[in-house]
Amino acid sequence: MRVEQIAVFLENKSGRLAEITRILAEHQVNIRALSVADTADFGILRLIVDKVEEAKKALRAGGFTVGKTNVVAVEVSDNIGGLAHVLAAVNEIGLNVEYMYAFVNKSSENAVLIFRFDNMDKAIERLQQKGFVLLSGEQICSL
Repeated sequence: MRVEQIAVFLENKSGRLAEITRILAEHQVNIRALSVADTADFGILRLIVDKVEEAKKALRAGGFTVGKTNVVAVEVSDNIGGLAHVLAAVNEIGLNVEYMYAFVNKSSENAVLIFRFDNMDKAIERLQQKGFVLLSGEQICSL
């Protein structure tokens, strides 16, 4: 099960992140999860939002470069070792995590881990075999 994620490339300067969030708010796009990675010159903002196409359109109109990729969302119990169990399962078959980020679902006792793997199909198959709960984009947005 794959989740659509948008990636926004932004200059590493004051106000750019605020501008992105303002544009999304003006277009009634709800951010469910995000991650920011930066270098000296630019950053990559990765977002899971409730309205992917609307977000892409609005941000492009605002002058931002926007891409879309798929990630895997794994729901785990929010306790010691939750992440370790997921990583052990994929490590057993030699999968590499390209990046990940997480958030805690405030209405339950679970955390959601967002992964980008080097082999997404193999990762999904492995995680399902091991009994992990994979969430869709719609499920994430309903949390």
